[in-house]
Amino acid sequence: MPVSGIPERMAWFLYLIECEDGSIYTGITVDVALRYAKHASGRGARYTRSHPPRCLLATVEYADRSAAARAEYEIKRLTPGQKREFCRSVNSPNG
Repeated sequence: MPVSGIPERMAWFLYLIECEDGSIYTGITVDVALRYAKHASGRGARYTRSHPPRCLLATVEYADRSAAARAEYEIKRLTPGQKREFCRSVNSPNG
């Protein structure tokens, strides 16, 4: 904690998970590895309890929770194909 006693701003992450049935789950968190582990163990979101995760497709860092939540809202509006294209663009060396 900084000297002022106010916590520093924490980065938030948008993440996309491919589920075993091929569907894509989108969420936000401050710790992607911990959140993915919760999804994989069946203690994550209700959706991933019935659609177990296969792999993490992409993560994108945002400055704060508000920005990550706005991005999550926009990604959730995309079709599965558009979500996969988004993941490819995020993971490409030029993305």
